[in-house]
Amino acid sequence: MKQVESVSAPKRVVTVVDAIGITIGIVVGAGIFSLPSLVAGNAQSEWTVLLAWTLGGAASFIGALVYAELATTFPHAGGDYHFLRRAFGSRIGFLFAWARMSVIQTGSMALLAFVFGDYASRIAPLGAYSSSIYAAGLLVLLTGLNILGVRQGTGTQNVLTTVEVLGVILVIAAGFTAAVPQSAATSPNAGGSSAFGMMMVFVLLTYGGWNEAAYLSAELRDVQRNMTRALFSSILVITVLYVLINLAYLRALGLAGVAGSNQVAADVMRNAFGEGAAGLISVFVAISALTSANATIFTGARTSYALGCDVAPLSFLGRWSSRTSTPVNALLAQGAIGLGLVLLGTLTRENLETIVNYTSPVFWSFFLLTGISLFVLRRKDPGAVRPFRVPLYPLTPIVFCATCTYLLYSSLNTFKTGALVGVAVVAVGVLLSLWLQPQSSFNKREGESQHAKP
Repeated sequence: MKQVESVSAPKRVVTVVDAIGITIGIVVGAGIFSLPSLVAGNAQSEWTVLLAWTLGGAASFIGALVYAELATTFPHAGGDYHFLRRAFGSRIGFLFAWARMSVIQTGSMALLAFVFGDYASRIAPLGAYSSSIYAAGLLVLLTGLNILGVRQGTGTQNVLTTVEVLGVILVIAAGFTAAVPQSAATSPNAGGSSAFGMMMVFVLLTYGGWNEAAYLSAELRDVQRNMTRALFSSILVITVLYVLINLAYLRALGLAGVAGSNQVAADVMRNAFGEGAAGLISVFVAISALTSANATIFTGARTSYALGCDVAPLSFLGRWSSRTSTPVNALLAQGAIGLGLVLLGTLTRENLETIVNYTSPVFWSFFLLTGISLFVLRRKDPGAVRPFRVPLYPLTPIVFCATCTYLLYSSLNTFKTGALVGVAVVAVGVLLSLWLQPQSSFNKREGESQHAKP
């Protein structure tokens, strides 16, 4: 079967600064203002907390080494989809693209939209369904901005990421300004070192999203050099911010205070600058959620575009607008599914928990497969030019795969109901792959010319 041709192809207009802004914007989301309390609640000491956040950065760096080789060797708008398709064939590639479009990316969009809606409602409530109204409006607005053009998408992202990082820096400053409490050294955890694994689950969840940089590889200028710079620079900045903000939390509230706080950033601001400052943090949390949602929309549509290029019945998704340099139809389809999930969350009244539970196992399953694809592609395509090679191979990717396996086990063990729903959606994708019959073979030269070259 001949590949479906797109109207246009991605152009290399994304700078390394854009890529760093998108990556940081995805990772440094609303989670850093809430999940540290759960981490502290499982810790025996403040040093354990700081160790966990440092290890989270190290684990992300190891993963970035794997992605740096894959993305610079096989640059493609489909990111993980392209790697999986080359390594395991069209059916696995199709399943990932289906899961990303129906569960992983759209679920993240809906989750972030609800976080934005919750905090925006504290500032300006709109009635009984205020959070859902804000969430739906956010998805429509940001999808529209990304449809207008790639420069509008990345320009919006750079501004939002700057504001987001300034918000984190403000909380860090507040933490070091506030008076040190008497209970600073008190440990709330009596469960021993066995709780460290649960700490890492929440830590790595907060670090999640750096791999989205791979979806920019077909649009990134000088991808062989800048992809590595974007990944490593982003993770370094994120790790420094995360360690510093948790150090600030601990200094201002103590271990017991952080563990017992439902709004840890607001409590730090209140202790340092008064009640008015506590309200201000709601604005920054809303901006953080908005920033991550915009970056998630930007990268998510690239997978749907790649899927449309490879599967004839879905060719409408594989149309790239030469005028705006964006995958317009893929963005529209992604936005529609995201709005559907917002409606689902509204009807269940358990929006955040439902969506987190249903996305996590699917995400870690395919993240693990992407790590394994590095081994497969080294064997299947040994002659490919690899501008960056993973150091200490095969130890480094083995550590990455082991981390993914642990997180997959934890998500299945903790969120059984949500896991079943996510697996059911992927099972629908299996049936669709039989019906749509994605290509059974992959032509490397044709695939790269379709998706990777400007």
